[in-house]
Amino acid sequence: MPIKLDQKDRDILNALQRDAGQSQRELAERVGLSQNACWRRLKLLEEAGVIRGRKLLLDRDALGLSLVVFTMIRTRRHSADWLAQFRQHVATIPDIVDFYRIGGDYDYMLRIVTRDMKSFDRVYQRLIDKLDLDAVTSYFAMEAISEDRPLPL
Repeated sequence: MPIKLDQKDRDILNALQRDAGQSQRELAERVGLSQNACWRRLKLLEEAGVIRGRKLLLDRDALGLSLVVFTMIRTRRHSADWLAQFRQHVATIPDIVDFYRIGGDYDYMLRIVTRDMKSFDRVYQRLIDKLDLDAVTSYFAMEAISEDRPLPL
């Protein structure tokens, strides 16, 4: 069940989504709270599981990771054991940065971030190597128009 947030909680979360590296003092000033009140709210949001961690955003292009691929997978098997094996296998491939079970014509969607087509082919070969998959279709991103947007609160 979702936690009930007031406007100050939303302000804190919005500010952290935009810059998780700001100091607690800066955050408290930005949202109009004392440092102690802000700290208490942060602790409650963490304990409730609303804040799961803080991440650093990296520039893919600056790191030479310019190829983004969305891979759609259909499988013939839908058992819990098969899914557990699939999850475990996908977790071993670091280029797969997002992994979803979806509805529609396909069963799973992966977002793969890698250097180039040759690197993607290695990921693809590794992905299909140990699993019985019905169909694998990939879509290559031409341009990232908007990435890592904050959640709408």
